[in-house]
Amino acid sequence: MYQYKRNVYFCAPLQLYNNAIKMNKNTSIKFVSAAEAVKVIKSGDHVHLSAIGNAPQVLIKAMCDRGRNGELKNVHIHHFHTEGDAPYSAPEFEGVFQHDAFFVGANTRKNVQSGYADYIPVFLGEAARLYREGYLPCNVAMIQVCPPDEHGFVSLGTSVDACLAAMEVADYVIAVVNKNAPRAFGHAMIHMSRINIFVEDDSPLIEKFYEEPSETDLAIGRHCAELIDDGACLQLGIGSLPNATLACLSNHKNLGLHTEMFADGVLNLVEKGVINGANKALDRGKIVSTFLLGTNKVYNFVNNNPQVLMQDVAYTNDPFIIAQQPKMTAINSAIEIDLTGQVCADSIGTKQFSGAGGQIDFIYGASRAKEGKAIIAMPSITKKGVSKIVPTLTPGASVVTTRFHIHWFVTEYGAVNLYGRTMQERAKLITSIAHPSVREDLDRAAFERFGPHYHYIG
Repeated sequence: MYQYKRNVYFCAPLQLYNNAIKMNKNTSIKFVSAAEAVKVIKSGDHVHLSAIGNAPQVLIKAMCDRGRNGELKNVHIHHFHTEGDAPYSAPEFEGVFQHDAFFVGANTRKNVQSGYADYIPVFLGEAARLYREGYLPCNVAMIQVCPPDEHGFVSLGTSVDACLAAMEVADYVIAVVNKNAPRAFGHAMIHMSRINIFVEDDSPLIEKFYEEPSETDLAIGRHCAELIDDGACLQLGIGSLPNATLACLSNHKNLGLHTEMFADGVLNLVEKGVINGANKALDRGKIVSTFLLGTNKVYNFVNNNPQVLMQDVAYTNDPFIIAQQPKMTAINSAIEIDLTGQVCADSIGTKQFSGAGGQIDFIYGASRAKEGKAIIAMPSITKKGVSKIVPTLTPGASVVTTRFHIHWFVTEYGAVNLYGRTMQERAKLITSIAHPSVREDLDRAAFERFGPHYHYIG
């Protein structure tokens, strides 16, 4: 496993593009148009994009314009989950752009499932390693930053993830300077001398609005909250379920946050002092994340806020860093689980739906932490009434959390600890918190699998 070094992101300053920038307080940045900036992209190049709501849309559009004009071929596009348009993955750009991302979002899912785009299976914590150790090239890194301060530092804002690693190996770094990008601290802070080309665009960051938690979400949230001890350090995944869990934690004390992402749901607990990081072993008193996915409320919260450290994904998602946080509690969701505890979290059968993300990074890290807890939480059935607990995974489904990694499993019907349990014991426990309408079928499937002795397992 790649061992993160805190100073790895300090590399020699890149040569400045056309000598356009002189580093002193009396001269301003010389900007070029997006169309001019993307001329450095060549056919066959690998391009990394900053992610989530911080994707540099003006550069993406300019790059795609070049593709439509027949100027580019076989350009590989890499990024984490992005919000907003992702036209480079569309069928019209077959042979021009190849989407090879580390995570599949809603904006590229249809094209990935149709074969016009693709996915690189990787733990998010190791995505930066792909660049740093040469498994994946990066010719051009396209990022978005806040305006520079008086010392010449800009911030990667809401998307640090693998951007630092991409910048370290890229031939060119193109930065969109956007006054709406928050000035976040931590590894997000970089000197502008590391950027070759500057483009100005003040488009608002893309916001993500979550649905209000359902009654099922709140029931799951309550069960998760009961497992969270005072003084625990939390990681929560994406969606309404984490918000439901956070809504149930207002009476907790001295919680910390070390996560790959967070959204608006944490703000109320920070304001109340529930999340204060007082018991963290690393980064005490700080909220640590690598990207954000929320509304302007959370973007404004991190702006100029020394309480928040936006860090390299090789740090936030390193299981051996995560394991050093006492009472580390990781809560992640899933698409389906079988009776032995195998968890599918990124595909529906053979159809790629999302990605492994940081699930295993945090499940493994939390399970190795002192008094840590690794939790998989999900509704027992889909909105269409289909059970998410199944005798065997759908053919072709990807196993993200293995039955060797799983500990706690939670649905709206309760919480069970599968760690150290036999296969037959697991089947009993998992069935006990399945939807009542399918428990008899699951019990029958377990009996057929394990034989008549199964009914005598207590």
